[in-house]
Amino acid sequence: MFKDQIGKQSNKVKNVVERGAVKKFAESIGDLHPIYFDEEVGEQSRYRKNIAPPTFPRVFDYGVIEGLNLPNKGLIHGEQTFHYVRPLLVGEEVYCYSKVKNYFEKKGNFGEMGFLVLENYGDDAAGNTIFSSTSTVVISEAVRKVLTR
Repeated sequence: MFKDQIGKQSNKVKNVVERGAVKKFAESIGDLHPIYFDEEVGEQSRYRKNIAPPTFPRVFDYGVIEGLNLPNKGLIHGEQTFHYVRPLLVGEEVYCYSKVKNYFEKKGNFGEMGFLVLENYGDDAAGNTIFSSTSTVVISEAVRKVLTR
C-alpha cells in the first residue's frame, strides 16, 4: 500500500524554537525545569541559552511528502524515539523535513495492520543535523479499507 513511498522525503521547512512556545509546551507536559524558560538559568547553563524539552520537535512542521496521502483520522501513533546531537536552543531556526523509511504489514487480532515508519530531521542553518526522530504510524484494517477504495 505505501511501499512505493519508501525513500521519498519532504522539502525542508524553517521552524523557530520560539520562547513562548517552549514555555507553553513545557507547561503542557508538566516539566517546569527552569532551563526551558528562566533566562538567568539558561545564561548560567553550559549552553548559555535556554533549551527546549526533548519532545518539543513534535510541534514542528516537517513539510509534505508528495504522494503520501494519509487520512486525518483513524491512525494510531505507535512509538517514537529521538536522537540528539545537541539540544535545541531557544530562538534558533531549525530546518525540518520528513522521510519515509519503511512500510510493512502484519496480521493481528484486529485484522491486517499497516506500519509506516517515518524519520524526521532537524538541521541548523548550516545543514548540520541537530536531531532526528523515528516514528511508527499504525494503520488499522478499517483505515486501510478506506484508503484502497
